[in-house]
Amino acid sequence: MGNTETKVGSSRRDRPSGKQSRKGMGALCAMPIVPEPQLPPDIGSGRLSLIRPHLHKWVNGTVLRYYFFDRDSDGEMVQFEDGTTEWRSWVGSGVEMDVVRNAFRQWKALGIGLEFVEVDSRDEAEVRIGFMDGDGAWSYLGRQILDIPADQRTMNFGWDITNDIDTAIHEIGHTIGMSHEHQNPNSGIVWDEEAVYAALAAPPNKWPREKTYYNIIRKIPAETIEGSVWDPNSIMHYPFEAGLILQPEEYRSGLNPTPGFSQRDKDWVRAFYPAIAADEYEELRPMQSQSLAVMNGQQRNFVIRPTATRYYNICTFGASDTVMVLFENENGDLRYRTGDDDSGEDRNAQFRVKLLRNHKYVLRVRLNYADRADETAVMIW
Repeated sequence: MGNTETKVGSSRRDRPSGKQSRKGMGALCAMPIVPEPQLPPDIGSGRLSLIRPHLHKWVNGTVLRYYFFDRDSDGEMVQFEDGTTEWRSWVGSGVEMDVVRNAFRQWKALGIGLEFVEVDSRDEAEVRIGFMDGDGAWSYLGRQILDIPADQRTMNFGWDITNDIDTAIHEIGHTIGMSHEHQNPNSGIVWDEEAVYAALAAPPNKWPREKTYYNIIRKIPAETIEGSVWDPNSIMHYPFEAGLILQPEEYRSGLNPTPGFSQRDKDWVRAFYPAIAADEYEELRPMQSQSLAVMNGQQRNFVIRPTATRYYNICTFGASDTVMVLFENENGDLRYRTGDDDSGEDRNAQFRVKLLRNHKYVLRVRLNYADRADETAVMIW
């Protein structure tokens, strides 16, 4: 059953529709406001700077399953300022769904290790996509979607995206862990803040100040940013009309990113989610530890072939921050079984799980931080 919580709208005439260009303001992506995970206050700045960029990212090789809401009951009631109400469906048209499918294909075509698979059950999907008219375009950031109930959207398109694949690519970028590029603290952008608030309070966005601050004015913490270069042409960058940016001076007359992926978008996603070759998988056998021996931010991939059906313990060792995720290989389809993230904690990632004889499993371990990378390891017993 869809969410029937009443939301206050403005007017049916204010719904954005048709092609949305990357030139000018238009209707913009508004990420849901979610508090950042709290890490222990005594973590050193160096360790923190290595943990933060990975908090919302997936382990490489993750299969993200996506689903389009398809029931008559999928939607919610909107109440307008004049007191009238209207049911808004989350179900999109076949053409719009094809645009989103194409956007997933374009991300994959960059040669990344993530996989995207469409499923017809919301219970199987990590990514659940709605097309609620007038609710804006948005997605939760990376692994935030794991906290969203299965009957709720993790992504929405609030206007007709038939000719607007860049919006679909942008929202998928959020889903794989990419933030808004115009909030990069290295951008040097100085806003005319009141002009920004006024522009976003006007149609078609009609954003309150809190939403504008969260999605535009707020600078993302420096320790969450990979690298030190600002990319004004990123697919994750908003276009801005004249009069909103005071500095850099060249953008006082407006900033309009080039359509599609920028070269830095491609380089970043390939570096963070590189393609995984078949020979990268080593076998992890009981009672034989495997050294991780990778740099901070890198990943090791293992295959597990149990010879007996029983419960197994899988654990990392060493003074490290790791994300460890186990998948079961079901005829070539990797299915998530369990995972653990010890980042920022005084412990090691570990879990106890029942594995089946003659089944095949894949274990992925990403090392976010280690005092001595050559003294970290993983073992199954």
